[in-house]
Amino acid sequence: MIKILTIIGARPQFIKAAAISRAIRDHYYSEIDEVILHTGQHYDPNMSDVFFTELEIPKEKYNLRIGSGNHANQTASMMVEIDKVISAESPSAVLVYGDTNSTLAACLVAIKIHLPVIHVEAGVRSYNKAFPEEVNRLICDHMSSMLFVPSDAGIDSLIKEGFDTVSRLNEPLSPNRPKVFRCGDIMYDNTLYFRDKMGETDFFERKGLPNTNFVLCTMHRPSNVDHPDILEGILRAFRTIVEELGVCIILPLHPRTKEIIAKNEALDALLSHSRIFVTPAVSFLEMILLEKHALLVITDSGGVQKEAYFMKKPCLIMLEETPWTELIESGTAILVASDQARIEHGARYFLKDSPVLSFPDLYGDGKSAVYICEKIVTHLN
Repeated sequence: MIKILTIIGARPQFIKAAAISRAIRDHYYSEIDEVILHTGQHYDPNMSDVFFTELEIPKEKYNLRIGSGNHANQTASMMVEIDKVISAESPSAVLVYGDTNSTLAACLVAIKIHLPVIHVEAGVRSYNKAFPEEVNRLICDHMSSMLFVPSDAGIDSLIKEGFDTVSRLNEPLSPNRPKVFRCGDIMYDNTLYFRDKMGETDFFERKGLPNTNFVLCTMHRPSNVDHPDILEGILRAFRTIVEELGVCIILPLHPRTKEIIAKNEALDALLSHSRIFVTPAVSFLEMILLEKHALLVITDSGGVQKEAYFMKKPCLIMLEETPWTELIESGTAILVASDQARIEHGARYFLKDSPVLSFPDLYGDGKSAVYICEKIVTHLN
């Protein structure tokens, strides 16, 4: 039996982990024993418990409850505790996701004791080291023994960095010559699984929200919501969209963002429109339902921009850049940053000009988690 120590700490990782846990439960329960460690990087117990229940993730065996802090303190605290758990569990490998400090801490501990690291969502690059996530991605990929890459763009990035993407079965696992697999995106697995499982609900009626002719907007990045002048430009763009294009906007707001707006009368007034529907932050399953019915998605979330693509919806990305460059190249998404004019122009383009869009299978067939488990069994046995 292969024992995998799965290390997660942030809400997007809970979602990704759900796909692997489900594949183990349904197909590999006799070959893989998964032990889950929750670092508590996102430490709200209510949010964590909701995600674990809603996404059918097995209860974590360990919760470090590290909480927030600066990068050095947070990462160091995680490393100390992760090292203790590895000593107690003696896993065959550590499995990590994405680009958080939880991922970085796990990789640093594991490689120092020569324990194989399995990195899911490898190869993702923005090529901007000003972002801590980009630094984490780079370091983790170069410490991993198995790299599971969601798209061709990720493979191209690894090749540029000198990775050999030809994986040979007879070679042992090693970070010096890691095995690289183009596996598709496990977020796509989840979107398809929960979309088909949910069906239609009374969500819109219960929440008092329109279920047609609406644009879905999300924003949470400090660069967008912490500066009143920038946030005002974004909200003015939203106001223009509803008034000029005759659509509604559904805007799930994080409590912190809602509090910032409530303290500023000018910002609060911009949201006071009969066709702008502000709602509390929604669950992952509710977000899928909103994306399914939306005409357009406007977001600064890395996960939501991909989910829009999975649901075959155009997207305006309120960032200067995205690691998911294939979305821009496909013509289904546009980078608009926090610029009011660019947001308005992008909305007119997708909603008024009605371009013909194509959504090829950039992220696999929705069976990435099973593929990942298969490779883990093959190479760790």
